[in-house]
Amino acid sequence: MTGGNIAKTLILSLVLTGMLKAPYVAATESTDPIEAVQAQDDDVSQGWLEDFLQTLGADGEFNPDKLIDFSYLPGPFYNPEMDLGVGISAVGLYQVDPDDEVSQLSSLVINGLASTNGALGVAIANKTFINQDKQRFYLNAEFYDAPDVFYGVGYDSNHADINRVEYNQRIVSINPMLLQRMSPSSFVGIGFDFSYASADDINPLDSTVDTEALEHSSRSVGVNLLLNHDTRDNVLNPQSGRILEIDAAFYRQYLGSKTDFDVYNALYSEYMKTGRGEDILAWQVRGRFTSGDVPWDQLSKAGGGDLLRGYTSGRYRDKQMLMTQVEYRLNLPGRHGMVFWGGAGVIAADVSEFDAGKILPNGGVGYRFEVKPRVNLRLDMAWGDGDSGFYFNVNEAF
Repeated sequence: MTGGNIAKTLILSLVLTGMLKAPYVAATESTDPIEAVQAQDDDVSQGWLEDFLQTLGADGEFNPDKLIDFSYLPGPFYNPEMDLGVGISAVGLYQVDPDDEVSQLSSLVINGLASTNGALGVAIANKTFINQDKQRFYLNAEFYDAPDVFYGVGYDSNHADINRVEYNQRIVSINPMLLQRMSPSSFVGIGFDFSYASADDINPLDSTVDTEALEHSSRSVGVNLLLNHDTRDNVLNPQSGRILEIDAAFYRQYLGSKTDFDVYNALYSEYMKTGRGEDILAWQVRGRFTSGDVPWDQLSKAGGGDLLRGYTSGRYRDKQMLMTQVEYRLNLPGRHGMVFWGGAGVIAADVSEFDAGKILPNGGVGYRFEVKPRVNLRLDMAWGDGDSGFYFNVNEAF
């Protein structure tokens, strides 16, 4: 959604200057006075950085004595849609039961922003592991009032730059889900999904795209069922294992939805360590398929910070989407890392209409910094076919 794309464009200029330096190395004694002064300056610089990160809570450690052990990552950002703004990410880890030695650490990530042109928003992602990991509770929520773009529906319309339509979108989205473990490597889940979207200040610029759909607010209310096979060693930042998951959501008017439609999400992801020891090779195949009277904000999208990085979220949309991506995660000394990836995706009104001549390729490079155990800050620069994007977020894209 738009909110996710906005949150992922924040730039941590206050922190990056120090983070991108090499990990701390203790200075050795030197008989050269110039080298000694330089080493002392480096120590002061590194000491200031460590103190600053400690103040933000980004110490790479987890404190079990705190109810929620938070890290705060603030910084200004700029993009053409929202002008100059400021955002903050709060990353919290916690344990429901301190005596639970099976469940991994639960997480709460809150992304917020405000800009000079009035854009406001907050996104919440929560994963709670309880009862020796027999149950899991997930919650995703978004509340945004911010600019967005619309290029119509379908590859041909979306691919034409002249079809750009600018508008302001209001979003309210809440999706809680409870998962029950059925076997050592499988879960079933049931959830509820509510989503509301409206558009105003519609500006077609030079576009001839039909914007009538944007003139009507969308309200989608449904239930979703999930089934997965999950052997990942960690949900937030897997280093080994795989996940096969199918999620079916059914939106009905008798539940409060404006239209009747269905959404089916399917994914397969695998993670493996390479010969370099701590490096990870990860790859994924993912699809989103819809049927029925699908509203404009619920169409399948390719783009944004998770699905085909390098394309503007909201630009490429249609009823069906299929994509794949492969990523090499390079471990560096200290709490640093780099990633390199490539991928491709397609959209169409029907699965039978997927066209090899209309593939959307992408690729990019990113930097990682571990703010908490197995929780990374990620900064990604991605390129697509005539499009590009810079993304800031917490945790990996997949």
